[in-house]
Amino acid sequence: MRMLSVGAALVMMTSAAMTWPALADDDDARSAQKLAQQGRDDYWHCLAREYSRDSNQGLSEQDFGRSVAGACPSERQYYRVALLDYLTTQYPNIDAGAHLATANRAVEAAQKDIVMAFVKHRPPAR
Repeated sequence: MRMLSVGAALVMMTSAAMTWPALADDDDARSAQKLAQQGRDDYWHCLAREYSRDSNQGLSEQDFGRSVAGACPSERQYYRVALLDYLTTQYPNIDAGAHLATANRAVEAAQKDIVMAFVKHRPPAR
């Protein structure tokens, strides 16, 4: 449950950072923000499709987690790159490695959240 809280907090922080008014009032910053939001939405929609696939019904938590980790590779990469670009635009003085780590944590949090939803809503074992 704690991991879900940490994941949810990270997603909320990332979402809040992307909805906060741009520090640099220019088209590049707004464009980067929109692309990051679109990347996040596309990735979440893809994960939701993965979640609802009939073939996942009998999977264990670990198997579903592996399935989610390999799902949506283009959406996942687009989200990561778009978020990295947004963070770099918003916070140019912060090391690029820190931005990459934040983007990677956002992707991991999305994956953990979908796995936790899967486990929580899975029918009980017979």
